[in-house]
Parts: sequence; structure tokens; C-alpha cells
Amino acid sequence: MNRVELSEKKYEELFGKHTGPLTETDPDMQEMLNRFIFGEVFCQGNLSDKTRELITLVVLTTNQTLEQLNAHVFAALNVGLSAVEIKEAIYQCVPYLGFPKTLNAIQQVNEVFKMMSIPLPVESQKTVTEESRFEEGLKAQKSIFGDVIDQMHETAPENQKHIQNYLSAFCFGDIYTRGCLDLKVRELLTLCILSALGGCENQLKSHVFGNLKAGNDKNTLIAAVTQCLPYMGFPRTLNALSCINEIIPENN
Repeated sequence: MNRVELSEKKYEELFGKHTGPLTETDPDMQEMLNRFIFGEVFCQGNLSDKTRELITLVVLTTNQTLEQLNAHVFAALNVGLSAVEIKEAIYQCVPYLGFPKTLNAIQQVNEVFKMMSIPLPVESQKTVTEESRFEEGLKAQKSIFGDVIDQMHETAPENQKHIQNYLSAFCFGDIYTRGCLDLKVRELLTLCILSALGGCENQLKSHVFGNLKAGNDKNTLIAAVTQCLPYMGFPRTLNALSCINEIIPENN
């Protein structure tokens, strides 16, 4: 199939027989969008449609393009993602975007779930307690980044140690240890969130390394960043690819 046929098939799989929102007012833009995103990008690499939709959800959340997020919650359900998987992808955004932007996205997701008669709240995926969250988070953090985490805690200035503690207990203890999505998926989503944010190249490079430790190879990272491209543009895509290539040179 050519990209026109591919885009028509994929669009229907994701959104049903509905026409795009710009079909009446901006048909050229709708055609460009459909053929590039669904006829080309969705076919690049070996990511599953479920993974592609999880990536799309976190990038749209990062960009706060909430109307499009609403549409892709429907698409995510259509490709077989569960309500819990969708919620966990959005929760993964909290340490990187903060609570207000994440709450904006959660409200959109909840609206779709109510429309689809999906019961709320979804089943909790919490696995840590108040007593265990720091140690379990530190364990998850070190499984991805190694013993450098101990050095970060030890060398942090006294008036900044609380930030390292928050990173271990909140980001990795409260979020990364949650169920439903494994470390491999969470690290891939984090890479996409940081890529879409822009200006986070140091952290992005760290998470390229983290993705390798979690089991995602370079081709998977390139496919993930490619999936982000239509939603974050070429400049941030090229910056992300530069970070990937710096950590994993092409001749490796």
C-alpha cells in the first residue's frame, strides 16, 4: 500500500469512520496531517500501535494540546490500551511537567472515560508505602542508572540534598514503582516527554543511557522520537536525535 492507502487504513483503526476536524475548513491541512502522521510516521520502526499511542498521549500532555489529547484517548482505547495503562502514562508525566499540566491532562482523560462509561477511579497501581517509597525508589533508580545515584546523594550540597531525596522517593518511588507499565515502557515515555519539553538535553542524555539499561535499543529510541515528530516539530526531534547519537554513536 502507498501512504495514502496506509493513512486511510490507520486513521480508521484509530478513530473509526469519523472525518478529521479540518476536513470542511482546511482540507489541505487535514490531508497533509493524515498522510504524514498515519501514512508515514505510524509505519516507521517496529513500535506497536499501543506504544505509539502511549507516546502520543505523553507528548500531547507535555505540549498541553488538550483537544488533541482528548481525541487520542479514544484512539488509545480503540487500539486496545486499558484505562489503567492510559492513566499510568499520564501519571508518568508528573515529575517532568509538574502537577498543574498533568492535572489538565487527567481532566481530559476523565471526561473521555465518563463518556465511554469507564468506571472511575481506575484500579490503583501503587506498590510502595510511606515507609518503603524512598528505598524502593532508590532501588528502581539504581537499576536504571547504576551506582552514580549513590554519588549524587553523597556529593549534593547540604542545602540541596532534599532534591536528591525527592527525586528518589517521589519520581522513582511514587511513580516508577507503580504497576501496569514496566520500567522499560516508563523509561521510553520519559525520553519522549523530555524530548518534547526541549531544553532538557542533559537529562535527555541520561535517559538515553537509562533506556539502554532498561532494554530499549537505539532503533527503538529512534522510532519513539520519530513518533513524537508530528506533535513536537523538527527542531526538538533533531535535538533528541543528536542526544541519542552522542550516547550511542552510529558505528556502535
